[in-house]
Parts: sequence; C-alpha cells; structure tokens
Amino acid sequence: MTTKDIYRELQQRLDLYSVGFPATASGVEIRILKSLFSEEDAGVFLKLTHLLEPPEAVAGNLGLSVAEAREKLEDMARRGLLFSKTETDGGERTLYGTTAFVHGIYEYQTTRMSREFAELMDQYNREAFEGTLVKHGHSFLRTIPVDQSIPVDHHVASYDDAVGILKGKRTIVVAECICRNTKKALGEGCGKLLEACILFDSMGEYYLKHELGRRITAEEALAIVKKGQKQGLVLQPATAQNPAGMCLCCGDCCGVLLAIKSHPRPAEIVTSNHYAVLDNYDCTGCGVCVTKCQTDALTLNAEPKSVLNSERCIGCGLCIKTCPGKCLTLMAKPPRERYTLPRGSMEQMMAIARDRMLFNPRFLLGNLRIQQQVAVKMLRRRVRGLIRRFW
Repeated sequence: MTTKDIYRELQQRLDLYSVGFPATASGVEIRILKSLFSEEDAGVFLKLTHLLEPPEAVAGNLGLSVAEAREKLEDMARRGLLFSKTETDGGERTLYGTTAFVHGIYEYQTTRMSREFAELMDQYNREAFEGTLVKHGHSFLRTIPVDQSIPVDHHVASYDDAVGILKGKRTIVVAECICRNTKKALGEGCGKLLEACILFDSMGEYYLKHELGRRITAEEALAIVKKGQKQGLVLQPATAQNPAGMCLCCGDCCGVLLAIKSHPRPAEIVTSNHYAVLDNYDCTGCGVCVTKCQTDALTLNAEPKSVLNSERCIGCGLCIKTCPGKCLTLMAKPPRERYTLPRGSMEQMMAIARDRMLFNPRFLLGNLRIQQQVAVKMLRRRVRGLIRRFW
C-alpha cells in the first residue's frame, strides 16, 4: 500500500466514526492525518477496531511481540491517536481501541496545539466539518438551559440539568477547550473561559492518565459551569441521558455552535427541549439579550426593542437570566416535540450511525465491514474464555 493510499484508507475509516471525517477537494484532511500519524501508526490504527482489547489479543495481527505491541499502543494512546482504558478487576490491565476524530483525536491534541495544526484544522472546518456538523451535530451535542432561567415550578429532567448530569459521576475531569485553543493559536481567541470541557468516568480517566486535564469535584464542576454561563457560554453535553462529557461553547470559537449558527434556522437542527418566548412590552432596548445570544436569535428594531427570531433560538436560556426587564421566558417544548435521548454513549453512537446512513449508503457498507471485524474478535474472545475455563 502506498503512502497516499494508507492515509486515504485511514481517512475513510475515521469517516465511519461519530459525526465523520469527510474528504475535501483540497486534501487538507490528509495533511492533518500526516501531521498526527506516521505510516506505521496508520497501519496499526487500521488493524484495530473500536472494541477495546489488551495488547496480548492484537499483537499477532500487528506482527509484533506482546511487549512491542504494548509499547506501540501505549505510545499512540499517549499521543491521542487511540483510546485506552485501564481495568483493575482481577489485576490491572490496559485495553486499547480506535477512536473517532471528533470527539477523540482532535480533542486529545488540546495540550499540543501549534499554529500549523490550528491552520490546518481551521481550513478543514471551513471546507468540510461545518457542513457535516450541520447535518449530524444534533446527534452529537445538545443544548441544556441555564438553571436560573427555569421557573421554580418548572420540572426539568435530570438529564436536562447540570446538577443532575454531575450527580453520581465517579470521576470528573476538566480540560482546556480544543476549539478555543485552536482559535488562540491563530490569534483569534475570544478570551473566554479556557478550562471549559468537563469529562466523566472512563473518558475523564483517559484525560487524567495522559495529562490532558485535572480532576475536580462535582461542586467545582458546577462552579465552572456557572462561571462559563456568566460569560455567555452555552452548556452542551453529549446527546445521551448519561453523557461522557459536556462543553461550555461560544459562537466565536466552538465548531458545533459555529456550525449551528451558520444555519438559517438553528432551531431545526439542534437537540433542545426548551425555547425562549419574548414579551417586549416592557423592553427598554438595552441590548443585553442581544449580546448574550450565541445564535443571533435576538436583534433590536428601530424603537429600539428586542425582537426574537424563534427559528434561531436554541433554548439555552442565557438571555432570560440577563434581561433586566424580565421580558423573556424559557418554555419547555410540549411532550410530543421533546427529544427521546439515548441512555448512554453506545446508544448515542448508534443513533448517530442511523442518522448518517440516511445521507450516505456507503456509510452502511463500511460499518458492516467494521462490525464483521468486531464480531470475529468477540467470537475469538469467547472461545479463548471457554478454553481457559475447561482446560
């Protein structure tokens, strides 16, 4: 396989995961991969799947001894090219598997950001990624409201509430926002909260192990959320009732929110169970709500009074708690319009996959090949377990 072919195959494999990693006319995605992966790295990635496995199980397929495989896999995980998870049941062992480009490889570069990489990512976002996020971003992240914007008699499900999401997490880690670090490297940073990505449990433990973030308590996480919302940041967890993480996003830097903002009707493509209602009778035209809105849903007319474009409202609630005239109210969507959220990350990935199959039949064929590989690996694992049990 030529160098060009292996990187194209790697791009095509990554395009099967999460919201994808589509090709561009300029080929900038190949330059991104070459900046991260050696040819050897690419070959290793292509021989693995998202099924987490120990070095002993993949060494033969990689053509390496167990010790060499362990060293190679750990090196790639340390550089953010693979996901790893350490188990302690029955003795400590580390499992490795492939990961998506987003959330995954890109975010894992947050402590290694350079201007050159930032320029490549900025070009890629403009050429391809904003488009794929417009199509599939609603399955990836969702918007939940600011706590103070919700009336006290308004029941909010725990998965639509920051406190409810944080409750019961065994590990909570905060990391610097990859989007703000990218813009910062380009000299275009917004200056808002940098430690703005909060990861949970297995994902948080990956960040801790590879020194991508720091451990915090639930109380510290909630303080970060409140600080971010004071700065006008939108709270966006993953679209699962039990998410692996949540981000505090701005309309200046963040890829998902920029993609949503670029759409003429953001309300149609965002996953949110709330929306704002405006009664501008007492509006003084101060414009505070306009400055807080991250999707340009609010403007001032000639009077001046605030005007709300409901097609652009994503229900974040930032405008409600900052309006001095109390002219804005956050409303819950009626039950028939509310989103049924996946229970966990695996169901979330399956939901994204179903969504993407509607747009790209080739995506189905590629995933069938991956699932075949996983099925074979699972069968081998079961056979090995039976052999150990009876012999």
